[in-house]
Amino acid sequence: MSKHVIEDAMRCLQCRTPMCTKGCPVETPIREVIRLLLDSKIAEAGSMLFENNPLSLVCSHVCPQENQCEGHCVLGRKGSPVQISAIEQYISDYYLNIHKPHVSKRTRGKVAIVGSGPAGLTIAFLLSRRDFDVTIFEANDRIGGVLRYGIPEFRLPRRVLDQLMDALFASGVRIRPNTAIGTTLTADDLFRDGYQAIFLGTGVWRPRRLNIPGESLGHVHYAIEYLRNPSVYRLGKTVAVIGAGNVAMDVARTAFRQGAEEVYVIARRGEESLAALPIEVQFAKIDGTQLMCYKEPVRFVDEGVVLADTKLERDEAGRERVVRVPGTENLFPVDSVIIAVGQGPRAVIVSSTQGIEVTEQGLVAVDESGRTSRPGVFASGDVVTGARTVVEAVRLSKKVAAAIEEYITSLAG
Repeated sequence: MSKHVIEDAMRCLQCRTPMCTKGCPVETPIREVIRLLLDSKIAEAGSMLFENNPLSLVCSHVCPQENQCEGHCVLGRKGSPVQISAIEQYISDYYLNIHKPHVSKRTRGKVAIVGSGPAGLTIAFLLSRRDFDVTIFEANDRIGGVLRYGIPEFRLPRRVLDQLMDALFASGVRIRPNTAIGTTLTADDLFRDGYQAIFLGTGVWRPRRLNIPGESLGHVHYAIEYLRNPSVYRLGKTVAVIGAGNVAMDVARTAFRQGAEEVYVIARRGEESLAALPIEVQFAKIDGTQLMCYKEPVRFVDEGVVLADTKLERDEAGRERVVRVPGTENLFPVDSVIIAVGQGPRAVIVSSTQGIEVTEQGLVAVDESGRTSRPGVFASGDVVTGARTVVEAVRLSKKVAAAIEEYITSLAG
């Protein structure tokens, strides 16, 4: 691993205008980091990464680098780009093992962070660093949100999240696990108890339904719930996954690792139009996944799922749409079906808190700095944007952290 990292770092051209940084949503200073690594200053390189992005190690595992930093590397125009993700991963992993964080003095105000996914973790690190008194409220028993309960272990090792949890504790952040805000405790309780700002980073955990007959049958499951704890499911030998995004590929690959022998991904369009990244589709195929394109489920039955053929046609406005081909329904026998067509936010916090507006999609409505319609309540991440990448959540949350700091400072002034 280290030999590969050094050899790739030495390939970096140290461009005067580093396109890799321009391609990164959080503008990671890749050129400078690589220079520090090659100058035997790995701790400084790690500090630079962590200060810019507290989830740098996470992003090195799960970011779509082929569309971002590596996709913008000039060496990739005629050959292979510098493997920036591997370099970032090596440096960040080293740094978290030696990192001694600034311990918050807790002198600048109390902040409650509801949810510990990518957005919540970013806010916690940034505000703790600025001497705020930060408490994370997490509904599950461990932090991480979608990082822990929605991304398979083979893509993001759990030890990475445990390292981040240790760093949070070391910085003075308090964590209340198994505490769901909106049920026993409400946002009003938090304000009553002296929290001056509340950050909502609860993600999107409500599975999107297909609303077709048979969806309540015992062999039909939802992807976001399956990925939370796949070992408790008994899927059988043959599995159909409905959906064509990255989550569907994660489900398919996880099912193989849990004992499935045949896994089929059912997509309404052709392979060239799948929502999943090409690299994720390729990995799923390597694991044994079979794609069934131009098919859609009509109903679920005890023996499996009834599928119909689909085709593309254009409407009067010239827009392409998927339509079902009449008379093509056929039973596709499988032991289990997993629906992976997206998810939305649960409304428990918003419904228990007055003054927080939501969009037509049920997402929390905010301005460009994450301010909700209720003063003192901020939000970012998937509960605002819908499911997005980790690095995008980090980018937006850096703005929100600055807005929270400004808001609490204004209260004191």
